[in-house]
Amino acid sequence: MISSRFLLLAGAVLLGASQLPAQVTADRIRRADAEPHNWLTYAGNYQSHRHSPLAAINHQTVSQLKTAWVYQVRQPGVVETSPLVADGIMYLSEPPSTVTAIDVRSGRAIWSYSPTIPRDVIVIGSPQVNRGVALLDGLVYVGTVHGHLIALDAISGAVRWDTVVGDNKLAYYLTLAPLALEGKIIVGVSGAEAGIRGFVDAYDSKTGARLWRTFTVPAPGEPGSETWDSESWKTGGGSTWLTGSYDPELNLLYWTTGNPGPDWNGDVRPGDNLYTCSVLAMDPSNGKLKWHFQFTPHDTHDWDANETVVLFDAEIQGRPRKLLAQTNRNAFYYVLDRATGEFLVGEPYATQTWAKGLDAKGRPILIPGKDPTPEGTLVYPDVQGASNWPSPSYSPQTKLFYQAAREMGTVYYKGEAEYVPGRAFMGGGARILTGDDGYGAIRALESTTGKLKWEYKLLSAGWTSLLSTAGGLVFGGTEEGNFLALDAETGKLLWETQLGGAVRGIPISFAVDGKQYVAVAAGYALFVFGL
Repeated sequence: MISSRFLLLAGAVLLGASQLPAQVTADRIRRADAEPHNWLTYAGNYQSHRHSPLAAINHQTVSQLKTAWVYQVRQPGVVETSPLVADGIMYLSEPPSTVTAIDVRSGRAIWSYSPTIPRDVIVIGSPQVNRGVALLDGLVYVGTVHGHLIALDAISGAVRWDTVVGDNKLAYYLTLAPLALEGKIIVGVSGAEAGIRGFVDAYDSKTGARLWRTFTVPAPGEPGSETWDSESWKTGGGSTWLTGSYDPELNLLYWTTGNPGPDWNGDVRPGDNLYTCSVLAMDPSNGKLKWHFQFTPHDTHDWDANETVVLFDAEIQGRPRKLLAQTNRNAFYYVLDRATGEFLVGEPYATQTWAKGLDAKGRPILIPGKDPTPEGTLVYPDVQGASNWPSPSYSPQTKLFYQAAREMGTVYYKGEAEYVPGRAFMGGGARILTGDDGYGAIRALESTTGKLKWEYKLLSAGWTSLLSTAGGLVFGGTEEGNFLALDAETGKLLWETQLGGAVRGIPISFAVDGKQYVAVAAGYALFVFGL
């Protein structure tokens, strides 16, 4: 492998000293919309809109898009990255936990860093992927599949500190992009399929020292512990494996949680199993829980609530509100008051057969007989959910919430659940319907009601993330390798190209030298398009 030092020297000659990266401060991230030529945090801004204010690529010009450059990843694997762009440099994560800095003008690597991953690394519940990095004050932060959080020098790629977040022998691992706040790096962990006890951590951005840890499964005597039986909380799950959102004005950090453990056998953990399948609103200074909302109490279908939560302000029920919205894996679209956690709206956005609806407080009204059984129980949505990790988008222009929905069912089975550290702890299994006419669709929902405005059907129930832009476009992709642009108001197809591999990357937009670009990973490569 080419060393980081060699790539740095080559990149420095290419860029010139005046184009080395500037400091990305928390204040710059807070005001990310004021510098749309950059993409400074995982979802574009702290509110997780994944919306670009750039408009040069629009209805009139999108047909002229062509490939500007292509970057091939160093190691084959599933590429689910959301790149960052700051001051002419792109920071890209590659599978399993590599970070590469790229000159956005040429597509040439400046430096690349790969941690030493043990051959016996334990990853249960997902591929060995990485969805992105964080930038703050001259450092680049990456979580790894062997459970570390590492800080790299943004100019050289040199390791500044390396902290163990969780013991990988117990199946703790990281696939998310960290979230950078003032002086802090926030991360969550994967591993519920192995019976971990989930948590959210904050680390000092300069030293890597842990500042606080908030467990998502309470211990006996803590609020919520009454929702667990006996010792079941010790293997309760509640992974925190996707990047959260943040409201600087309320100073609230929003983080979502995954399924309880074991996944499909709820007999060994009677109760609602707080705080699994929930969103937690926390004080970022100390991790204290301010409020919570549980989407799926006592989940037995592996419907993690880790999907991105989007923050926006709008009038709802006759008065202005600070809102939080999510298209949950359980097939319901939720709108909450993000200051208080009050449930406001719940509407199905995909086929579901497990609930009659939601009550006045947002709790599901269950249909009897939908739990997994030894013989198998058919339920919609499928085990991967009506949505999953792929990013939605919210457009402040159209006031629409864009989501790629999955229309599939699964036969869920209940089995024995015996906990062995570092092993799968699922209590059953799942089988997607043979011959099921499942499909995917990019859907536009009214953000305050969840009502469908339009949909664009996809052949497969895939894993596309979405990007909306001020040019009136929504970008997304397909399992078949098509990258496309839709009219944000109507869903009409305006442009499409074939990339030769499933589009699993998360699209972003940036500009350099006054020209707008759109970037997305497909197959084993990152593609950048411009006019």
